[in-house]
Amino acid sequence: MNLPRISLLPTFLRELLSDQTLPREPEPDAIMEDVDQVAAFSETGRAESTLAASYLFHTARASQALQGCKRVVDLGCGPATQLIQIASINPEIEFVGVDMSQEMLRHARAHADEAGVRNVSFMTGDITKLDAFEPQSVDGVISTVSLHHLPTAGHLEGCFREIQRILKPGGALYLADFGRLKSLKSVIFFAYMNRDRDPHQLLLDYERSLRAAFLLSDFQKLAKGFLDGAVNVFSTFKVPLLIVLKTPDKELPAEKIAILNRMRDGLNPRFKYDLDDMRTFFKLGGLKNDVFH
Repeated sequence: MNLPRISLLPTFLRELLSDQTLPREPEPDAIMEDVDQVAAFSETGRAESTLAASYLFHTARASQALQGCKRVVDLGCGPATQLIQIASINPEIEFVGVDMSQEMLRHARAHADEAGVRNVSFMTGDITKLDAFEPQSVDGVISTVSLHHLPTAGHLEGCFREIQRILKPGGALYLADFGRLKSLKSVIFFAYMNRDRDPHQLLLDYERSLRAAFLLSDFQKLAKGFLDGAVNVFSTFKVPLLIVLKTPDKELPAEKIAILNRMRDGLNPRFKYDLDDMRTFFKLGGLKNDVFH
């Protein structure tokens, strides 16, 4: 969101004052198995881009929820760019990345090897049918910007049902994804607002993701129906461009807070601006306990 905030005002007002008119458009399945598409997705996500801010935000927030966990499952890990960053901050936790795409997992394993991260393993699996996991067998479940890839609302419900099944009582949860906007004009605005600095493939992926997003009310309903009452649902202020479902924060060790703040300090200034925007809009949406200085 690296642009004067006043330029957000027309879109902000449109979303506040309009009725929901944008239908959901699921993403094409073929994208996640196409060798060239997956390579482009993986490389773009690890290149210098606005995603750097998003990754660091979710790493900090997920880490706050996961303290004390021993085994955590990442649903829809993709090429594991986000997962590897979270795992590197939390070396005492064993992480298992699950994804249906063999090609995505090939990139994920290569990235883990290259990064030297040893507390991560991967398995092929459907996140709506987690048959490889016994009931109440994991301490935590995370998913970062992957749930919108599910084909239907029924699949999303199936995923929540599986989370409920495999998570231990009192287990940790951090789910983050896009929320569906009301207007196509808003989708185009947000998807291409950084067209002067992000590669076209990233912008196109962003547009597809926003078109495929579920509603904030979908997540609220499923959280109430399947997850423990301790799970809270947050969104960016007034306009649910981003949504987070999480269990209460646990105190981060001082050394982890220091690492996260060094990572923030090391960001390109424009990406630091993006991170601070995310922090602000989520804080206004009720998400507290920010670890960044």
